[in-house]
Amino acid sequence: MPASAPLVSIITPTFNRKRTITQAVESVLAQSYPHWELIIVDDGSQDGTSESLASYLDDDRIHYHFQENQGQSIARNLALQYAQGELICFLDSDDLWVPEKLERQVALMGAHPEVDVLHSDEIMIDEQGRELSRKNMRRYSGRIARQMLVDNSVSINTVMARRECFDTMGGFSGRYGVADDYDIWLRFSARFTFHYVPEYWGYYRVMADQISSDKERRFAANEAIIRDFIEEYGSTLEPGDIRWGLARFYCRKARHFASVGDSATAWGAVAQALRYAPLDSVVWRAVYRVIFPRRGARQD
Repeated sequence: MPASAPLVSIITPTFNRKRTITQAVESVLAQSYPHWELIIVDDGSQDGTSESLASYLDDDRIHYHFQENQGQSIARNLALQYAQGELICFLDSDDLWVPEKLERQVALMGAHPEVDVLHSDEIMIDEQGRELSRKNMRRYSGRIARQMLVDNSVSINTVMARRECFDTMGGFSGRYGVADDYDIWLRFSARFTFHYVPEYWGYYRVMADQISSDKERRFAANEAIIRDFIEEYGSTLEPGDIRWGLARFYCRKARHFASVGDSATAWGAVAQALRYAPLDSVVWRAVYRVIFPRRGARQD
């Protein structure tokens, strides 16, 4: 490894994930790119997480910090304070990476200095690590704020970002209790260039107790994040782009709540979509779907 190889700081918050965090650490140790540091912030675990990690701390690239339970965003921000790398990655303690993830990303960052944030697709696995799906949502490259108003299309576990992004825009706000990764990527999209690579760089483990599985709470948080973003950074977008994005966000919301039988919320959302884009065919397809819902269909 040349002396000029950039240091990659990997940030892993954890809370009561003794069963999976060692697998996450092993996927870092298996990386073909060795110039990294792994910063684990234990957010008050009480399940023996620290004991399960003890044998890994002989590797001087792995750093463990404990804090009283304050939430995932506080844990990530603490790790950002400790991070020494010029490139930043995130690996949640129940997820995994493919062995060439860092090597591919460092090479791409070196070849494309205009890119600030890299991201990719991921493979869904169950709690036992069995593959569930390789189907991913549509992802984007460039200045992607318009598309990010619709939905969070950036998977945090596949991201590599330049340190200056955080130095300029700050870390995780922690204001919403859920979807704080959406908040930070949406803010970054106002200033920085993203690049999507259609490769599988990570494994996302679907867990029964994940906060993100609460769709009602997540839609409420996403709506607050979008509103706050428009208030602070709306001038970076054209008014038509904001209307386009908001209409599609409310279409997503309408389809989801129609699919779970909450017609009142669905009709309220579709009314909002019509307000922003009354002639858009996407909105009228959402109206149709509210009238004739597909029960149990995945909408996001």
